[in-house]
Amino acid sequence: MTEMKISFLSSDTKQATDAKNKLVKLYGNTPTKEAKIIVALGGDGLMLQVLHKFIHSGIPIYGMNCGSIGFLMNALEFDGLYEKLNNSEITEINPLKMLVTDIKGKEYSEIAINEVALSRTTYQAAKLNISINKTVRLKELISDGLLISTPAGSTAYNLSADGPILPINARLMALTPTSPFRPRRWKGALIDINSQVEIEVLDPEYRKVNATADNHEIKDAKKIIISNDESKKLRIMFDPNHNLEERIIREQFMT
Repeated sequence: MTEMKISFLSSDTKQATDAKNKLVKLYGNTPTKEAKIIVALGGDGLMLQVLHKFIHSGIPIYGMNCGSIGFLMNALEFDGLYEKLNNSEITEINPLKMLVTDIKGKEYSEIAINEVALSRTTYQAAKLNISINKTVRLKELISDGLLISTPAGSTAYNLSADGPILPINARLMALTPTSPFRPRRWKGALIDINSQVEIEVLDPEYRKVNATADNHEIKDAKKIIISNDESKKLRIMFDPNHNLEERIIREQFMT
């Protein structure tokens, strides 16, 4: 099998670093600037870090699970890596772009691969006004917060909040409230992926809300705008019999 220019990256756990050392001995380790493929060793948290770090590179990333859940990862195996990489399928996904204005008027821009999460930070519930494409759809959501998830992120925090699982090729994003109080019957919404979602935090200095894009947090948000970022494409590699689409389908039938 032809050798590939692979760069191995790992989390700081013993299992991940031991796996990296073993793989480097077997296959060598190319500097990331020269690599054609990145192999990430860890859990979904590491995978998100690597995807964010190399979001502009176009380099496909193959994850190997050294964590617990590892939804975005493949099984950790040491033999036949070249063959596995050659036979892997590449799933391309777009992230979300989050624009935030805080209570002091400062503006921020972040990228979310899984979800944008709005969360109250005081004892008071958050009050959120939700507009889709400049039209107000919900004048006041009283809750602990709100999630805006991509298909790839629909099985993460969104699923824990009882949100819907989205097929990976669905041109949708999921809006899911966390611990909603009013309106009690509103369970969320599915909207076109190219929609612009605008959330205004009502009474933001008293009912403070933080806005988080994956693990990048902006404190004291006042206005949040979320949209699909088609200018960025993330390329994730999966074993052909265990691709992301199959995992998402299987997750929906878990009992």
